[in-house]
Amino acid sequence: MPSRVQGDLPVRSPTPNVDAPFDVLGVDPDADESEIDRAYRRRVMETHPDQGGSAHAFQRVKAAYEAIMEGRLHDGDGDADRREPSRPEGSRVEYLNYAVIEDHGWSLDDDDLFEKANAADLDPTDYGEFLAEPSETLLEAAENRGFAWPYACRGGACANCAVAVVEGEMTEPIDHVLSTEMLERGIQLSCIGAPTTAELKVVYNVKQMPDLDDLILPPYRFERTQSVD
Repeated sequence: MPSRVQGDLPVRSPTPNVDAPFDVLGVDPDADESEIDRAYRRRVMETHPDQGGSAHAFQRVKAAYEAIMEGRLHDGDGDADRREPSRPEGSRVEYLNYAVIEDHGWSLDDDDLFEKANAADLDPTDYGEFLAEPSETLLEAAENRGFAWPYACRGGACANCAVAVVEGEMTEPIDHVLSTEMLERGIQLSCIGAPTTAELKVVYNVKQMPDLDDLILPPYRFERTQSVD
């Protein structure tokens, strides 16, 4: 079993009230969802404490995005697929470390990727399975089983904890920085997403993918880890 490593949780300030959410994001009230998503990603990167911003400004941007998206869902203008589905009693998660794919000459698009991983005698840190409980996000489930998967903000504002969902489904909260194109490719955030199917296959540590470079935050403020062996 790999060493149990835990990161300090960030101190969460109360979410501020936002009277003018569109002004906070710098978009027009009639902006479409893709414009709002782009504005949100830009503003969280500008206001994040690790990028020279402040915790208050960061929380204000998140609250503005949540207010806009929740309002559109209630008005019937939002993406209905973003509503959280029911959770199973527990999910068997089969995982693979993105870092070993290139080492073995594999591709994330290989249909038999997990079959090859199962036959490769990989270290349990890089490949294996665990059970995620209904109350856990995917990141929490991994940490609670003794793994140290990458993360930074724990709030959907970066892609440090991103995973590629190869099989199965996860919740997709509205509070995240991933583009629609990334979601369509199966990229999701383990810090706020949770399994919704009995079986889930994910490749973790995909923050190394070039397309995610602009969404990576320095981990030092939040990802202070220590062994508890």
